[in-house]
Amino acid sequence: MNYNIILAGVGGQGGLSVSVVIASAAMASGLQAKQSEVHGMSQRGGEVLAHLRIADAEIQSPTIPRGDADLILAFEPLEALRYLPWLSADHGVVVTASSPILNIPNYPNLELVLNEIRALPRHRIIDADAIAKAAGSARAANIVLVGAASDLLPIAPEAIEQEISQLFARKGEAVVAANIKAFRDGRNKI
Repeated sequence: MNYNIILAGVGGQGGLSVSVVIASAAMASGLQAKQSEVHGMSQRGGEVLAHLRIADAEIQSPTIPRGDADLILAFEPLEALRYLPWLSADHGVVVTASSPILNIPNYPNLELVLNEIRALPRHRIIDADAIAKAAGSARAANIVLVGAASDLLPIAPEAIEQEISQLFARKGEAVVAANIKAFRDGRNKI
């Protein structure tokens, strides 16, 4: 089993934290995981990208070849489009937030961006911001998206919840509870 994920967003959206949660859950489940990150100008709202490869055998390279991604998990819709060349044409799925991060002056018309995603054979567009706010933490939109993609991952949801709990434990029980709720609410959108 080999499973390849592109995680794409902009600085401050928690994409790298999500990559760590998924990779840790995979390893805790007895799988191998390799990750490669690109931070760009993340502190100024620039691109943040992670390649995450999960397998039941040794992984040779942390980067995903074009056309081999099983999942693009995008925290912003334009970033989903940027990495479409990596998506497997046979079975790849795009799971993306619907809300844009207007970090460039010429951001394209949002409806046109979303229509490009809707034209894909396998996609999920999630209002992650609204779900996160309803769960008690506006900052948990990234975790909502993990929940919305969790049925696609080769990892049990309970393993992901365990890693979410560990990641946020130092921030207190209320933050852990809000993130677990965000994950579960994202799962309910499947």
